[in-house]
Amino acid sequence: MNTQDKPPLIWLNIFIFSSSMLLATVAAPIYGYFNGYGLEHLVWLILTFSFCNLSITAGYHRLWSHKAYEAHWSLRILFALGGAFALQNSALHWSSDHRVHHKHVDDNDKDPYSAKRGFWFSHIGWMLRHYNKAKYSDYSNCRDLQKDEIVMWQHKYYVPLALLMNFGVPIGLGFIYSDVIGMFLIVGAVRLVLNHHTTFFINSLAHIWGSQPYTDKNTARDNGILAFFTFGEGYHNYHHIFENDYRNGILWYQYDPTKWLIKCASWLGLAKKLRKAPQLKIDKTRAQMTLKSAQSKIQHLPNYHLLNSNIQNEFEALMSCMNEYYEVKKQLLESKKADLVKKYEHSVLSVRYKQIKKNLENQRQSWESLIAQYA
Repeated sequence: MNTQDKPPLIWLNIFIFSSSMLLATVAAPIYGYFNGYGLEHLVWLILTFSFCNLSITAGYHRLWSHKAYEAHWSLRILFALGGAFALQNSALHWSSDHRVHHKHVDDNDKDPYSAKRGFWFSHIGWMLRHYNKAKYSDYSNCRDLQKDEIVMWQHKYYVPLALLMNFGVPIGLGFIYSDVIGMFLIVGAVRLVLNHHTTFFINSLAHIWGSQPYTDKNTARDNGILAFFTFGEGYHNYHHIFENDYRNGILWYQYDPTKWLIKCASWLGLAKKLRKAPQLKIDKTRAQMTLKSAQSKIQHLPNYHLLNSNIQNEFEALMSCMNEYYEVKKQLLESKKADLVKKYEHSVLSVRYKQIKKNLENQRQSWESLIAQYA
């Protein structure tokens, strides 16, 4: 594309990104060298950085964009303020863009930050020019959010809220600790740059770097390192196939503080109707990707047809065990709710469940052992 064909630059965004970066990388170190920073600067940097990023991940993303759970009005107000503090546009606008991204992922003409247009474009370039100016006010894909009074309040007053949070909070802390300039540089500029680029990593690096254990139909990747910097959003391959799950890191050891925050909020009565993808569907999806990967690796071998037949038979045996296991598990859970007179039936079902669970574990081991030969 020639320079003449490119959309006009968005000078306000360019000013915000460049000025905050200069303040964070040049002014903040110089000021720190001559005046020093205290523990209070680090503590408030961590607190405000976490508040802003969690407002985006738990609020803008999982609550409003994907409706993965319902939140109390007080929590929604906090997310609205934190989102304005993170300076990433209103929740309505952000969610609209994100829903388009999921609907048309990797489509260079429709995905607003398509990873297939390169790292720079998906990371920040898409916000530097009016690539989607004609759709800036089209929120037809967010009619549900337009019924949320807090979302619409934040959208209407986004600019004053953003100014209040980005200037008021750092300067207020500066007066408390008698260091207005230092707090403005650390809690204002450094925090903002960290918020911006760790969030932007989800659109860029999370579509380039990592594994694809659930789907290869799009560029999304799972990456534990990115999950650390993005408050759990780095498990992006999972998210792109199970987008309405309130979790991104579904395993207990996967780092997903956004998931933990939502779960804790539910215990406190601040969140409800937490949505989870069915475990059977998750397990089947992962096994299908493993099958596809194995078939791809053996297709050039001379005994491909024999090997493929063995793998396919093992896969079908695994699917059969999975279906039986989850069906009995469902029956067992339902039987627990039954009358006491059905205790006998429940105990028989429990024995059957344990045996089927053992069969599934053995079948999984057999499957993984077979697949490991072609890893």
